[in-house]
Amino acid sequence: MQTKSVNSDSGIKLFFYNSDSEISEIPNTEIVDFLFNHLEQYGDPKHHIEASIHYALSKDEGKGGFVLTSRVKNKIVGAVVVNETGMKGFIPENILVYIAVDASQRGKGIGKSLMKEALSKAHGAVALHVEPDNPARKLYENLGFTHKYLEMRYQPEDLK
Repeated sequence: MQTKSVNSDSGIKLFFYNSDSEISEIPNTEIVDFLFNHLEQYGDPKHHIEASIHYALSKDEGKGGFVLTSRVKNKIVGAVVVNETGMKGFIPENILVYIAVDASQRGKGIGKSLMKEALSKAHGAVALHVEPDNPARKLYENLGFTHKYLEMRYQPEDLK
C-alpha cells in the first residue's frame, strides 16, 4: 500500500490501493460502508459499490483500476473508485465510478485533492457520470471535465 500525505497541517492522509495491494491491507467493508452512507441521493446499493471496488482491485485480465481514501485521525473522510474500461479513444480508458466526501468535511479541499490525485493516477482519459443537480459538478468542470454527450440508457424490466 502506498500512502501520501496530502495536507500535513490538517492531518489528512491519502491512501492508494490497486491490484498490487495486499488484500489484507484493503479496508473493503469500511470503504463500501463509507461510500454507501456518504453518496447520499447519488448512491447505489452496497453490492454495486462492492462490485466496483472488486473490479478496480482485480488482478484478472481486462479489469483493474484503483481506490483512493482520504483519512483524518484514521477515519475515512473521502473515497474514490476508478475502474479501467479496457477501451481507448472513443471510450475513455477509465471511469470514475464513485467519489464521496463526509458532509462534515466538505469545503476543506478533500474532494479536490482526491480528484487531482485520481486524475494523476489514471492512465489515459477519465469519464464520470454526474447528475445535473449535483453540487460536485462545478468541481469537475473546474478540473477540466466537459459534457461531451447526453447519456441515455436502456435497462430491461428484469434488471430494474
